[in-house]
Amino acid sequence: MSFKNIAAQDFKKIQEENPNARVLDVRTPAEVSQGKIPGAINLDVSDRSFVEDIHKLEKDKTYLLYCRSGARSAQACGYMAQQEFSDLYNLSGGILGWPYDTE
Repeated sequence: MSFKNIAAQDFKKIQEENPNARVLDVRTPAEVSQGKIPGAINLDVSDRSFVEDIHKLEKDKTYLLYCRSGARSAQACGYMAQQEFSDLYNLSGGILGWPYDTE
């Protein structure tokens, strides 16, 4: 595995302390409309454009991914790792385990 599963407090710490970090919400737009982690960019892993969208991202950035429970974002991290993204983190438990504010 070439990404790390991390707890919410570590996810938030990396987001706050690393100006290079990008938060990716890989849920559907309907799920995102119910609330998302502040600053997150929605790239729906189930959308046909997901692969194309991933290829537009800079590989030298830090990416923090999440979904509802952590499974889809783990799959997205796995795909990104195959595409030679190297600094990847998956939110364990997804947004269901996010104790902080959402937008």
